[in-house]
Amino acid sequence: MKNITSVLLISSLAAISACSTMNNTTTTPTETPAVDAFLASNPFMKKSTLQYQAPEFDKIKDEHFKPAFDYGLKKQLAEINQIANSKSVATFENTVLAIENSGEVLKRAQLVFFNLTGSNTNPTLQKLEEEYAPQFAAQSDKIYLNENLYQRLKAIDISKLKGEEKRLTEYYLQNFEIAGANLSASDKEKVKKINEELATLSTQFSNKLLDARKNGAVLISDVKELDGLSADEIAAAAADAKKAGQDGKYLLALLNTTQQPLLQNLKNRATREKLFKASWYRAEKGNADDTRNILERQAKLRMEKAHLQGKKSFAEWKLQDQMAKNPENAMNLLAQLAKPAVETATREKAEIQQLIDKQKGGFTVEPWDWNFYAEQVRKEKYDLDENQIKPYFEVTTVLEKGVFYAAEKFYGITFKERKDLPVYHPDVVTYEVFDRDGKSLAIYYLDFYTRNNKNGGAWMSNFVEQSHLLGQKPVIVNVFNYQKPAEGKPSLISYDDVSTMFHEFGHTLHGLFADQKYISISGTNTPRDFVEFPSQINEFFALEPEILKNYAIHYQTKQPMPQALVDKIKKAGTFNQGYSTTELVSAATLDMNWHSVTDESQLKPTLEFEKNVLNKYGFTLNAVPPRYHTPYFAHIWGGGYSAGYYAYMWSDMLNADAWDWISKNGGMTRANGDRFRKYILSVGNSVDLNQAFKDFTGRTPSINPLLKNKGFIK
Repeated sequence: MKNITSVLLISSLAAISACSTMNNTTTTPTETPAVDAFLASNPFMKKSTLQYQAPEFDKIKDEHFKPAFDYGLKKQLAEINQIANSKSVATFENTVLAIENSGEVLKRAQLVFFNLTGSNTNPTLQKLEEEYAPQFAAQSDKIYLNENLYQRLKAIDISKLKGEEKRLTEYYLQNFEIAGANLSASDKEKVKKINEELATLSTQFSNKLLDARKNGAVLISDVKELDGLSADEIAAAAADAKKAGQDGKYLLALLNTTQQPLLQNLKNRATREKLFKASWYRAEKGNADDTRNILERQAKLRMEKAHLQGKKSFAEWKLQDQMAKNPENAMNLLAQLAKPAVETATREKAEIQQLIDKQKGGFTVEPWDWNFYAEQVRKEKYDLDENQIKPYFEVTTVLEKGVFYAAEKFYGITFKERKDLPVYHPDVVTYEVFDRDGKSLAIYYLDFYTRNNKNGGAWMSNFVEQSHLLGQKPVIVNVFNYQKPAEGKPSLISYDDVSTMFHEFGHTLHGLFADQKYISISGTNTPRDFVEFPSQINEFFALEPEILKNYAIHYQTKQPMPQALVDKIKKAGTFNQGYSTTELVSAATLDMNWHSVTDESQLKPTLEFEKNVLNKYGFTLNAVPPRYHTPYFAHIWGGGYSAGYYAYMWSDMLNADAWDWISKNGGMTRANGDRFRKYILSVGNSVDLNQAFKDFTGRTPSINPLLKNKGFIK
């Protein structure tokens, strides 16, 4: 996942400025906040002296954020007012570029802050996040709802602009109008109040959910209840319990998805049920961690905001600048996937039930049984055991000899570990990335292991964004939630975890190859339903024969994975696709329905609303719950994916079709890598992305390759 914070709009404006761009402008002086000695010593007040302005984590303290935010907000507003109140004729340089270059200090502090609140938060940072979320939203409104600024943008003759200058101007005009710049003064005030409350609610949701995940962990007293887990998994659970002050017990921490990885191996059905229900009910217990009131208020406010801006629903408002264009196109794609997915999942359920009956289980398969018995079905059908696979997937080996090796073969880039750069947590590792010509390209951080102060899931973010104008090269971080092994033990991961690593590095490649002049249209700053395309296509490399044999090395014997086991993995490639696709599409359908309401009467209490939607669209298999239950659907209530979770499937359609083209045109060649970099990875949002896809493949995307990949059609 590409990490998108609740301050996306203001972050897109707060580019780090290399020089003044107020060319030929006379303005009324605007008060700029003074810089005292204490503030001057703040590491956010100036560019980092580290390579590529990498964050100075050895100097950055929690107490630096508040003064940096206060100064940065005032400084950017002074810059914006100076632009808006200018008496000179509006030009690209004195208006668009000046907006783009505003907010240097604010942007620098925000990029670090929001990465830390996601990956390594604490009560101080959580409190700051709640305090400043409404202020950041208000700042965005002060910019995007500024009438003078909007009129100056409209006065620019776009027909005289070319290339990135034209695209950036169009981008700002569209964003201003989407934000409501063309509304009446009274409606603008209403939008401002809604945005401020939504920002607060989103932060509150995220903080409650983090607590719910932490407090929902399952404490086990008797190790017998963990039968089926490996010795290393049990040791890790014991270590987690000890950290929580429960020495001698075992703590099963929750990930943010509905299903939990340990359910696959736990033999004790009661333990499985306990773990699943801890996950499912984590945020609906009627206690301080309950998120339902917050998300219901968010849904209502988002609908009201859309109505103020002349749209029937929030989804209609949100999708106007996406590749899908409107909710109908998004729902059409979901429907094309839902029917074959549910039909396939129904057949998969029958196979699982047959196995349970064969073993005289005496029960009907429930959600907490699915992965445990599906793994047995997989073993029976494909003679494939996940525990046979894991010893071949050690984290660092997968990274360096798999992910990095694939990138070197396809794109020509190389990596060198750096131990001299400060990091925000001891688990974080750092690499320098070198381009195909040997020149240094970027700095890359990785944060592999789960912590109780880290959001669930996996994502990519920038600490520094690429810009030719500012002479900035990318500084990128990938964050994961792999289980940290006990001291001295290898970090062995599942094949799903391997896919996740390749996926997130696909986002990193998108950021590494950014080649734009302006930050706002650089790298991964693209429509949501495009941004997952580069990440998903990178997953295909995990099973490419040349790549797999290079990294699938047994951590003890150092022998490569036997071809027979490789063949089993490939043959099992479409196994359980009915389940996995159904859980994704049902979640996306929930998201789109929450944000497609057109009248308050359509909004029901959370659990009732969810049940009605799932029944309406045929997601009635009790054993196949959505990947995210509404109360912990962080993507849409705490992140930037509201009315956008469908984007994973839209991007998956693009990635399957593009890989189909690559496979039919020579496969994993440097020529194809260079072509993909040229037309897809390096264009950012500087061109029409539907056209970019056509430029790469020579055709509009088709869903058929995706349906074939999933085994839904021949």
